[in-house]
Amino acid sequence: MNFDTLIKNGRIITAVDCYYADIAIKAGRIVALGHELGAATEVIDAEGLWVLPGGIDAHCHLDQPLGDGAVMADGFYSGTRSAACGGTTTVMPFAAQQKGQSLRAAVDDYHRRSDGQAFIDYAFHMIVCDPTETVLKEELPALIKEGYTSFKIYMTYDDLKLNDREILNVLALARREGAMVMVHAENADCIAYLTELLTESGNTGPYYHGVAHSSIGEREASHRAISLAELVDVPVLIVHVSGTETIEQIRWAQNRGLRVYGETCPQYLMLTAKDLDRDGFEGAKYVCSPPPRDPAAQEAVWQGLESGVFQVFSSDHAPFRFEDDKGKKLHGEHAHFEHIPNGIPGLETRLPILFSEGVVKERIDVTRFVALTATNPAKIYGLYPRKGTIAIGSDADLTLWDPTAKSTIRNAELHHAVDYTPYEGLELTGRPMLTLCRGRVVSRAGKPESEAGYGEFLKCDKPRPARPRGNAKGF
Repeated sequence: MNFDTLIKNGRIITAVDCYYADIAIKAGRIVALGHELGAATEVIDAEGLWVLPGGIDAHCHLDQPLGDGAVMADGFYSGTRSAACGGTTTVMPFAAQQKGQSLRAAVDDYHRRSDGQAFIDYAFHMIVCDPTETVLKEELPALIKEGYTSFKIYMTYDDLKLNDREILNVLALARREGAMVMVHAENADCIAYLTELLTESGNTGPYYHGVAHSSIGEREASHRAISLAELVDVPVLIVHVSGTETIEQIRWAQNRGLRVYGETCPQYLMLTAKDLDRDGFEGAKYVCSPPPRDPAAQEAVWQGLESGVFQVFSSDHAPFRFEDDKGKKLHGEHAHFEHIPNGIPGLETRLPILFSEGVVKERIDVTRFVALTATNPAKIYGLYPRKGTIAIGSDADLTLWDPTAKSTIRNAELHHAVDYTPYEGLELTGRPMLTLCRGRVVSRAGKPESEAGYGEFLKCDKPRPARPRGNAKGF
């Protein structure tokens, strides 16, 4: 067979194996692994490089409509370009329902926003904030069958949060239909109570966002979400976990045999509450929910990554420009912390940070790096084995890493549309030198090498990890 592309001499690393072999690609898929495979139109010499599955960023926000006047800096064009340059080959942003809007309308709108814009492949999660009878009985079951097999629910934010009965109804629907539920677990009333106290005492700067979004509120909401899921007997994934107390809740559930999954993000490894307390309004750059906490929380997150409490490592990329009256300064440079748009950028820096701080510094091994950033997200969200691994028949989504290359994060060299990075000046070891999506080079040495429109929309299967244990009665 004459192959389209042959990658030779690389060290292949998956979630379970490390070995040397050549990779043959034809029509965008891996068709052979071995040695002396034959001829190819293009031969890529990976001598001295590690060949990993392309990253899957399973939690990011792109061109998401917001109700408060804020506008995200990144749409599908700049967002997926940036992701590709950081070694990611699939992104999974959110089609967000608005109160009073049908879920189908949100999905249709998101297709219009993404059409012809993506450099790499993409799938949609849904955000369910108005679970009406029509949504639960008609729209969600139909959309799940059409390949939108995961959705996110919120326990905070007035325009997004569900009450406990609504959560139970949504979880029961997910159990019946085989969908994966992601939960933003923070206690809305705790946040409102603390915000009121802080406002009365005049403490309204960015630092106090972290005080209002306490770890206790995150812990309580996580425990409640886990308990509701146990009642219904359905797996759930607690997203963007920030520290010790929530990790303890997830570990408690996992030790009891519950199918509870955890996700964390770079900000909880690299940032702390002190970043929110920077001079002037600079702390607004670090406002996200849940917020970064203290060094002890950072260490707990690292331990959770190493021990298996976490299955997924995502960016939670939520891009708002700092010097922008539709971004972080939506309400001016003296805005109350509750009016600062939530979120920080991280699509392009997610993988290099975890590789450098985790693999190179031997906090996690490289097979766990692959599991956290590619294989587990593919399995949990119904894309495996098409995505997330290096195997015959899988898409040729590959990233060739130089494990010794040195670099420094500079926003001027990133490819998102945000005017800052929270990781400015961070020195890294290891970087992606070549990234292929379905066999085509989409970035080389951190620069884009493809075009908008190459990325394809992916329909997701019903994920096996979303299956219930079968212990609930009466369902």
